[in-house]
Amino acid sequence: MRPIATVVTVVLAAASLGALAGCGGSDDAATSAATNTQAASNTGCEQVAAPAPKGPQHLKKPTLQLDPGKRWTATVTTNCGAFTIALAVDRQPKTTASFVSLVRKGFYDGLTFHRIAPDFVIQGGDPLGNGSGGPGYKVVESPPRRFDYAYGAVAMAKTATDPNGTSGSQFFVVVGEDANLPPQYAVVGKVTAGFDVITRIGNLEVSTSDPQGGPPVDPVVIDSIKVAPKPAS
Repeated sequence: MRPIATVVTVVLAAASLGALAGCGGSDDAATSAATNTQAASNTGCEQVAAPAPKGPQHLKKPTLQLDPGKRWTATVTTNCGAFTIALAVDRQPKTTASFVSLVRKGFYDGLTFHRIAPDFVIQGGDPLGNGSGGPGYKVVESPPRRFDYAYGAVAMAKTATDPNGTSGSQFFVVVGEDANLPPQYAVVGKVTAGFDVITRIGNLEVSTSDPQGGPPVDPVVIDSIKVAPKPAS
């Protein structure tokens, strides 16, 4: 699922998410630790193993409603740092409620940013890890007619054949000055803190020469997403 100015359906080839773990003595461990430290200092990200895909999901469409009178934020913690999103609950109630529902289920924990398109977007939230998965349901909500898909904007990814405003679980963060996207993508909100983190992720080396981006060479893993204030139980 790719957000692009001229929308076409492009599915990334599945990136290998397996990691080989070696066994060795203390010298091997010391060497490994030094290598990890060097990698972290070079990119600003902690080097972690690639998680296994969670596989197909079959969740029911949520019925959660969020109080638009409250300020809702989502803090996304990754091995490259954390950033905070101010959720657009008043403008996109269905989209943000679906996002929060998935967060509360721990859906995003352990997923990756599977696509990095330099000066454009970073995209994550796919349980299959290759850009083709979702939660098992879709929400459709007309995007705001006026929304600036500029640096720090967060929206939901969809395919070219999906109606405008369709969302599942995959979201993207604009890391270029302006993505120049049409108002076809349901809005999650805007980044309000951690701009250095989204820029850091957006500058990571990718494993493809495709101008539309691809998987990073080193995994970017979502440790957790925390939402505040918490919805009433």
